[in-house]
Amino acid sequence: MLSWNLKNISQRKVRHRRLRGKVHGTAERPRLFVFRSHQHIYAQLIDDQQSRVLASASDLGMKDQGKVKRAEKVGQEIAKKAKTAKIEQVVFDRGGYKYHGRVKALAEAARKGGLNF
Repeated sequence: MLSWNLKNISQRKVRHRRLRGKVHGTAERPRLFVFRSHQHIYAQLIDDQQSRVLASASDLGMKDQGKVKRAEKVGQEIAKKAKTAKIEQVVFDRGGYKYHGRVKALAEAARKGGLNF
C-alpha cells in the first residue's frame, strides 16, 4: 500500500519510487538512469552502493534536430563514456516514464553502442 499523498506527487514519481525498490546499481553493473524534461533528456550511470555518478550525458549543447534524434545521440554518448570506463553491463532505470519515444530511442542507441541490459 502506498503511503504517499497522491494529490501532491505525480504519477510518474509514484511509478519511479516503485521501480527503484527493484532496481539497484553496483560498480560492476551501474544503473542507467534517464530523466526527461519537456525540452531536454539526460542520462547518468550511477553506482548506488557508493552513491556516485560514474558518467553522464545530456542534449544541452546539441543543435535542434528533433527530440528523438537528440535522445539517440545521448544514448550513443553515454554508451561511449561507459566503454571508456570499462562498463558493459547496466541496469536500465526508465525513471517512471513509459518505454516509448525518447526513452526508447535512448535505450536502443545505448544498446547499439555496446551496453547490455
